[in-house]
Amino acid sequence: MPALQPDHNLMSKPDQQRLILIDLLRGLAIAMMFSYHFSFDLDYFGYIHVDFSTEPFWLNYRALIVSLFLCTMGYSLYLAHHTRWRRQAWLKRFGWLVLASVGVSLSSYLMYPKSFIFFGILHFIALASLLGLLFTRLGYLNLLLGVIVLLIGNYYSNRFFNQPAWQWFGLMTHRPVAEDYVPLFPWFGMVLIGLGLAHWTQNTPALTRLLHWQSRHPLVTTLTFGGRHSLLIYLLHQPIFLGLLYVVTKLIR
Repeated sequence: MPALQPDHNLMSKPDQQRLILIDLLRGLAIAMMFSYHFSFDLDYFGYIHVDFSTEPFWLNYRALIVSLFLCTMGYSLYLAHHTRWRRQAWLKRFGWLVLASVGVSLSSYLMYPKSFIFFGILHFIALASLLGLLFTRLGYLNLLLGVIVLLIGNYYSNRFFNQPAWQWFGLMTHRPVAEDYVPLFPWFGMVLIGLGLAHWTQNTPALTRLLHWQSRHPLVTTLTFGGRHSLLIYLLHQPIFLGLLYVVTKLIR
């Protein structure tokens, strides 16, 4: 999950170019993702037995994690580009997202050839980063559009979208077999809501002051560090988890 930097016009000092609260929320999502994926890996190695595709707790927990990631992504997209498109920074980040998405698809195909990740969270974020540019100046309207996209994505389906070429769009009548699947509908709704919330808070003085909250508590510092480097952490954490569990499994079995 990339950590987009706010536009320089929003803060006056170099060390205040980031909003700690947004990085903190993204870092919290990273920590929650760790617990989810480590549990998934424990199941993969046979230490626990969990059905992540049907058990309500894990389905809702995943939805919460993804929602937090995408809402903060929309917020950051607004901060970075609502006054002007910072083309060079955007193109660099978009390129890394595309490369990372290809890497995730290839590596997941090697591990899960029958359920590899063809359109997961990174694929979605890459596409949403592109589409989101079209909505950065719509202000409060994004809140309404976000709710509409969520409702359509959750309550409308059509067999047309079951075709492999359209499964990235969502609106399928059944979930495809994939280890991770984050389609455009309904999840783009969370990005739009993030854009709308950013416009609201940045234009409400009391909320703007709240967003500039500062803290040097070790837990806050750790979580904000994770929020600032979320893409790199996302790419590295699973190989580390899997590698450690593989070594442990070999030692005790």
